[in-house]
Amino acid sequence: MEYISISGAKEGNLKNISVDLPRNKWIVLTGVSGSGKTTLAMDVLYQECQRQYLEAIGYQGIRKPDIDAIRNVSPAIQIQQQAYNKNPRSTVGTVTDIYTDLRMLYEKLSTRDCPACGKEFSSADCREETEKTADDFKVFQYCPHCAQRMEKLTRTHFSYNTREGACATCQGLGEVMTVAEGKVLHEELSLEEGAVIFWEKRYRDYQVQALVAACDHYGMPLKLNTPVRYFTPAQRVLLLQGAESETVRRLFPDVPVPRTIAEGRFESVLPNLWRRMADQKGTSKLREAYFESAICPECHGERLNELSRNVTVKRMRLPGLSASSLTGLVDWIRELDANLTHSEQLLAGVYVADLKTKLKRILKLGLGYLSLDRQTMTLSGGEAQRLRLAAVLDSDLTGVVYILDEPTISLHPKDTEGLLTVLRSLRDKGNTVLVIEHDTAVMAAADYLIDIGPGAGKYGGEVIGSGTLKQIKDQATSVTGAYLNSKPEARDLFRKGSGDFIEVSQANKHSLRNLTVRFPIGCLVCVTGVSGSGKSTLVFDVLAKGDTGPSEEADQVSGTGSFDRIVVVEQAPLTRMKRSNVATYSDAYTEIRKIFGQQQTAIDKGMTANHFSFNVKGGRCDHCEGLGVVTNNLLFFEDQQVPCPVCLGKRFKDEVLSVTYRGHSITAVLGLSVEEGAELFADSPKISAILKLLQEVGLGYLELGQTTTTLSGGEAQRLKLAVELLANRGKKNLYLIDEPTTGLHPLDVEKFLRLLDRMVGSGSTVIVVEHNQQIIAAADWIIDLGPGGGTAGGKVIAEGTPSDIRRDKNSVTGKFI
Repeated sequence: MEYISISGAKEGNLKNISVDLPRNKWIVLTGVSGSGKTTLAMDVLYQECQRQYLEAIGYQGIRKPDIDAIRNVSPAIQIQQQAYNKNPRSTVGTVTDIYTDLRMLYEKLSTRDCPACGKEFSSADCREETEKTADDFKVFQYCPHCAQRMEKLTRTHFSYNTREGACATCQGLGEVMTVAEGKVLHEELSLEEGAVIFWEKRYRDYQVQALVAACDHYGMPLKLNTPVRYFTPAQRVLLLQGAESETVRRLFPDVPVPRTIAEGRFESVLPNLWRRMADQKGTSKLREAYFESAICPECHGERLNELSRNVTVKRMRLPGLSASSLTGLVDWIRELDANLTHSEQLLAGVYVADLKTKLKRILKLGLGYLSLDRQTMTLSGGEAQRLRLAAVLDSDLTGVVYILDEPTISLHPKDTEGLLTVLRSLRDKGNTVLVIEHDTAVMAAADYLIDIGPGAGKYGGEVIGSGTLKQIKDQATSVTGAYLNSKPEARDLFRKGSGDFIEVSQANKHSLRNLTVRFPIGCLVCVTGVSGSGKSTLVFDVLAKGDTGPSEEADQVSGTGSFDRIVVVEQAPLTRMKRSNVATYSDAYTEIRKIFGQQQTAIDKGMTANHFSFNVKGGRCDHCEGLGVVTNNLLFFEDQQVPCPVCLGKRFKDEVLSVTYRGHSITAVLGLSVEEGAELFADSPKISAILKLLQEVGLGYLELGQTTTTLSGGEAQRLKLAVELLANRGKKNLYLIDEPTTGLHPLDVEKFLRLLDRMVGSGSTVIVVEHNQQIIAAADWIIDLGPGGGTAGGKVIAEGTPSDIRRDKNSVTGKFI
């Protein structure tokens, strides 16, 4: 029972390997990207732990991984990388469930004035009754002073995501959107010249005709090619608000609204934008392009309606608690707990205890400066990662296998120590902790290392080293050991750049403190600092917007005008579509389909390139609609994807599969790695160019048919970067990249650095937000933010070349490079 023994693992690219994992130890799985680490940890070990556990409780039907056997397993918990969604309603309070507990506290203990007698009363002292209404139940309570009956404020009334709790003016968002007319209208142009920015081509002609007809209908003819600034006030109102608006009805009380397009019924500018906003559920692109937000004039950003936001518990309103730091919330909970009466303890004690536990976990990982009302979409990668880990990593379970996928992602080396402490305590409680990791600090702290390799894809899948860090360094076959033994020379020559700068001044967003800083153009610039210090805010929320107008007082940007484009490459999922894969996303598949359509067999059978698409009817399998898998619904557990019983996972009909190119069917091509595909299509310049660039960004091991939804954050980002580079060859761009080394082994980082150098060498400027010490040391210029996170960050604490930063006593980063 000392080891979890895996024998004969052949899943994915694993080459029939057998390996023993010491139980109740902290193990690091390492190796170059695509070597098979995740396959071994997630697809083999986690899958088999789940399968054996579920079968033990009488649940059948979980697929057994391709292995001979695994012995001595335990129930397993996996913690994978995932990005928080961009929903403005998602906050620190909602994703941690702390806000849910507070809503329960306010339901049980809230104090307010009786609307009848005016005396203050607490919900804890009221007699209650429940009444069935037409579609629900309602809870009523009686004032303990005058017996006035009123509706009780329940947890629903304290949620800004419900009709009962949300402020009616802003629907619980805390801010109201307005159309920024300056972003929509070029006043100096006529409609025909494109005055309304989003009216394009034939749609513009159609809208102009409708407006001309509407102006005729109201007896105020519009001359063609008139700049918008010369419109009469009534014509302008008609353009922006439309014939059905209240303003137009007041202006022309005796004229009926046009009934047809010929009469002048047209969807005007503002209603059209609001409809698009509703149709697209307020996507950030549309919001940024045409809308601006302002604090809600009714709730002043507090999100709740008047009654819900003004009741108190121990003299504290709920929005006040939401806006305070988590450290401040801990103090309030402690004081509340000490002063609860016996009856209040019975009502709310369980929620107080739960709040204490959850907050203790989050504070342990150094996030006490966050507030509950902070939107998750504004968190840095490191903050989001630690928030996710907090819930799982402080549990008191024992005898469990924890499998973590790169938990140090987005963490500054200074923050990594807190995580290591938590991993140690998990192991010390009698658990087996298996971490997929490239960070040398984690390797040094672990009990045991397993190196998978030696290469990626078909060149990987073997155990090439195992033991402690010291033992790995002494093993000739270990790629990681060889890297750790090498001593790269520190650079002392740095690019000076063009002499021009991009300047950000008076940046105040989120945690930034009236910050002014310059980025040299023509360099590889690295923005560093502890998690939460303001790096992402500076680069992706302020700088990415480009040059600002002179009217803006805060968050000003100048110097980006000389670039052809600003290209932002963040760690967001590429797409939610299961049909998108590496070949389709990179556009290599269009050319591959053409080649198959030109084969003599295909021509003889009357097939075209379309028959080789799995997105349209014709050649694809009709049962799985070209996906190759069907979903097996497991009720209480995650849905399982199983191979299609008709095409057996091949995606296409047999006649399509009979067409081959150099002995490969279309399904076989999708099963090739990028590297193998580059060899097969070496004669096709377009496909070669795409696949060679994918190899250069370190993605040579990916399968051409691998679904983009299964890529890690770093893989997705590098794929996006490659596609951007293909589209922008020969242009002078400003690239803003968010932690591109996610998921990269140190050897892969060296390859990736060569690509970044090539981008800068060809005239572009690259600004990278990064914690990876190799990237930081290879930069031409470093901007170090800090000194802490949140309210303790947001300042430039050091800037200069890596040599300057190493010598700078103020720099937290300088100590680690």
